[in-house]
Amino acid sequence: MAYETILVEIEEGIATITLNRPEVLNALNSQVFNELGEAAAQLTADQSVRAVIITGGEKVFAAGADIKQMASATAVEVSSSVRPSMIAFNRIENMPKPVIAAIAGYALGGGCELTLTADVRIAAENAQLGFPEIKLGILPGGGGTQRLPRLIGPGKAKELIFSGDFIPAEEALRIGLVNKVVPAGQLLAEARKMAGKFAARGAVAVQMAKSCINEGLQMDLDRGLQYEHKCFSLLFATEDQKEGMQAFVEKRKPNFKGK
Repeated sequence: MAYETILVEIEEGIATITLNRPEVLNALNSQVFNELGEAAAQLTADQSVRAVIITGGEKVFAAGADIKQMASATAVEVSSSVRPSMIAFNRIENMPKPVIAAIAGYALGGGCELTLTADVRIAAENAQLGFPEIKLGILPGGGGTQRLPRLIGPGKAKELIFSGDFIPAEEALRIGLVNKVVPAGQLLAEARKMAGKFAARGAVAVQMAKSCINEGLQMDLDRGLQYEHKCFSLLFATEDQKEGMQAFVEKRKPNFKGK
């Protein structure tokens, strides 16, 4: 599929999705969401892809939703227009492959919500993250009120959402909103390095580990432990498990095939 608002590149098993609306600071609109959702579906189906990076480039991640598109919308129109973002975000979050958000510059509102769908977030030192929706008389409507508290706890999430303030990369690191902060010039290289590390692991095990964490967060502890036990046991039916353990015994590097 030919995309107009994003770029998709695949190299050595790593797919990079780059938001590509620099003239409006990568503002998110329905077309962006539709294309993100389609890209997520295609990359999920592509067995050659082992890890995914989402970025806006080295200057800005995404400065939020396209307010001009939303300003005159009715409640019914907004309800309908939000669906593409929900579909896209859910597809990204549930991809059976590790997803890394590489964040430079502004990641605000819907842009910050997009980062929350990733498994890991790496921020450049110049990154600014926040949820300014409250200053417009609305609230985060792309999963921010649900994913953010699960990531950093309800108290900090409420502080960010109620205030609408932006926070710098180092503060985002301190509260657990991002995993790592690096110099701006090293952002994409660091994201690729981490993606390469994930891609080198057994793909089935990574997929099941991600499922255990994501699904387990929706369960009570007892059911989560049972689900983990089931996934752990199933991995012993895979070729990767046999290769991984045999390589350990033979003191060599494993050759995982994702089977």
